[in-house]
Amino acid sequence: MMNKKMDQLTEEINQMLSETIPSSTLNTNLEESMRYSLEAGGKRIRPVLLLLTLEMLTNDYNKGFSSALGLEMVHTYSLIHDDLPPMDNDDYRRGKLTNHKVFGEWKAILAGDALLTKAFDIIVNDQALSDAAKIKLIKRLAFASGHLGMVGGQTLDMQSEGEGTRVDIDTLEQIHNAKTGALLKFAVMAAVDIANPEKHVAEALELYSEHLGLMFQIKDDLLDIYGDEAKLGKSVGSDIENDKSTYVSLLGQQGAEEKLKYHTEAAYRCLRQLPKHYHTDNLVYIIELFNHRES
Repeated sequence: MMNKKMDQLTEEINQMLSETIPSSTLNTNLEESMRYSLEAGGKRIRPVLLLLTLEMLTNDYNKGFSSALGLEMVHTYSLIHDDLPPMDNDDYRRGKLTNHKVFGEWKAILAGDALLTKAFDIIVNDQALSDAAKIKLIKRLAFASGHLGMVGGQTLDMQSEGEGTRVDIDTLEQIHNAKTGALLKFAVMAAVDIANPEKHVAEALELYSEHLGLMFQIKDDLLDIYGDEAKLGKSVGSDIENDKSTYVSLLGQQGAEEKLKYHTEAAYRCLRQLPKHYHTDNLVYIIELFNHRES
């Protein structure tokens, strides 16, 4: 479920990502490992969301590319590390061998580290952005990817796993607001940092991004129950097999569906609060994409 604008932006992002890690002047294949995961596919939903939000706010998305590429690098690094044996111990991602299966565990760790630091390098060296915008973006990305954001959420998630372990729904939402939601929130709010709209616009978009993050995770939990393995690129039922706390395990499938509906309607309401001169069609489409996605 894509539209022409998203297809166009995805192609632009993929092209830029393929050019953003040059060959090494050192005698290593670290860059090959970085590119392997960076170019392994994926929907690029986070960078696309950033560019669509910026286009809505300014009618021009070009100033968002460094933040969009940096965001995708942070996301990719997190996937490399998540797949490692001490974490999720996965052999495949998106139908391809995981990074550590191809390059070895220590090089996969270093490839992830290098992608994380490269993300900030790209933003700092963007000549199209003011210094003030760069500072806001770097601060926001550091928070979103750090110990109170994505990494903190992953830590809380892993601490909450284990046979017989159950967290309550508030803790589960805390996990996913940080682990999954932080980078989706960055996508929307990075555009806000660049465009600098009125306060009520920024606040509505921030709430929109928070509901999107929870929608994404609830749908993920539901797809683990009824998803198509061929479309997902991974096996279904692993959450049950691993006795993992999810929206489905805590609320049941119907309860999770109702929770998804709640956040979907709330995300729509956030967009309706925006001034009429903003064309929200593409951000509305993102809600529909998250609600109906199959992978």
